[in-house]
Amino acid sequence: MTATTTSEQRVSAASSPTAETTTKSDTKTTDTSTQTQKYLRRISLHPTLTPFRRRVYRALLSVPEGRWTTYSAMATYLNSSARAVGNAMRTNPFAPEVPCHRVLAADRSLGGYKGEWKVSKHLGNGKFRDEKRLRLLDEGVTFDGDGKVDGY
Repeated sequence: MTATTTSEQRVSAASSPTAETTTKSDTKTTDTSTQTQKYLRRISLHPTLTPFRRRVYRALLSVPEGRWTTYSAMATYLNSSARAVGNAMRTNPFAPEVPCHRVLAADRSLGGYKGEWKVSKHLGNGKFRDEKRLRLLDEGVTFDGDGKVDGY
């Protein structure tokens, strides 16, 4: 057997009661789960958050690294409005660990970030939108020639 294992080997080993294999992705999943629990607790205990903002930040924790959602999709999920979701993002006290940078406009453009929303081309992207783009790029999200996120 080689030093590398396939996913089939991991599944087979995992179903064996005596197997004790830990892969790098298993460790990352455990670390992520621990971090998620930590932030869920911080959100629950934060003294100034409204119930709506708590729901928004909890929902954000379910958007995995390298993936994204939209203000509209979040609003639909939370039975709210995209503007209300955006306002919660703007005041996120847990950023970037509670990943508001993973929320985009409905047309897959960056939308706002840290309360800044510059739509006009002559106004430029602004430093916060550049930061949002860099965070997404670091997570593996790709952009098309128009600056919109690839994929659906």
